[in-house]
Amino acid sequence: MSDLTFNKVAGAVLATGLAIVGLREASTIVFAPDRAEQPGYAIDVPEATGGAAEAEAPIDWGTVIPAADIAAGQASFAKCVSCHTIAQGGANGTGPNLWGVMGARPAAHAGYSYSPAMQAHAAEAPVWTFEEMGHFLEAPQRYINGTKMTFVGLKRREELINVIAYLHAQGGQIAIPAPNPVAEPAAAEPAEGEAAAEGEAPAEDAPAPEAAV
Repeated sequence: MSDLTFNKVAGAVLATGLAIVGLREASTIVFAPDRAEQPGYAIDVPEATGGAAEAEAPIDWGTVIPAADIAAGQASFAKCVSCHTIAQGGANGTGPNLWGVMGARPAAHAGYSYSPAMQAHAAEAPVWTFEEMGHFLEAPQRYINGTKMTFVGLKRREELINVIAYLHAQGGQIAIPAPNPVAEPAAAEPAEGEAAAEGEAPAEDAPAPEAAV
C-alpha cells in the first residue's frame, strides 16, 4: 500500500471517530436528563390550615325532638323494615319488634334472642334514652361491639333525629327532656377601675333592674 493510500484510509478512520465523538457529545447536551438532587417522587402535600376539625356539639334532645319531622323519620325507617316491625304487638324478625322501644330496657323484648354484647350493654345502660339511642343508631357496631345489628348507621344528624322522633311516637315510654341548649359564652366584663370610653362618663346611682317575677 502506498503512503498516499494509507494516509487517506487513516484520515477517513480519524474523521469517522471524531464524528462519532462529536455526535455523542452533542446528543448528551441536547438530551441530558434533569437529575433530581435527591431520588424519589415529589408528592404535593396540602398546607395545614389550622387545627383539627371542630367536633359537633351534643344534641339537645329536648329542643330537637319537638321540632323533628316525624313523617320524614317514618320514611327513613323504611331502611329498617327488613329486620324490624314497629306495630304494637308485632312479631320479632331478624331484629326485635320496636314498639315502645324508647324508654324500654335494652335486650328485654320478649321472645327475642339478644347478643351477649347487647345484654352486657343493658347492664351498663338500663334504659333506651334519647342519648343512648342516638349513639347506637349513629354507628351500631362501633357503639356496641358485637351487636347483631349490622346496619351501618344514620350518619346525617337530621335523619337520626327524625328517626328517633318517629320511634318515640310509636309507644315511647320516656318523656321528652327539658331543653338544655349550649350556653352562649358570657361577655367579658371590664376590669374594676377600667377607664370609661373616651367622651363617656360612668353612670352614677343608676337604678337597679327589676327582678323577674
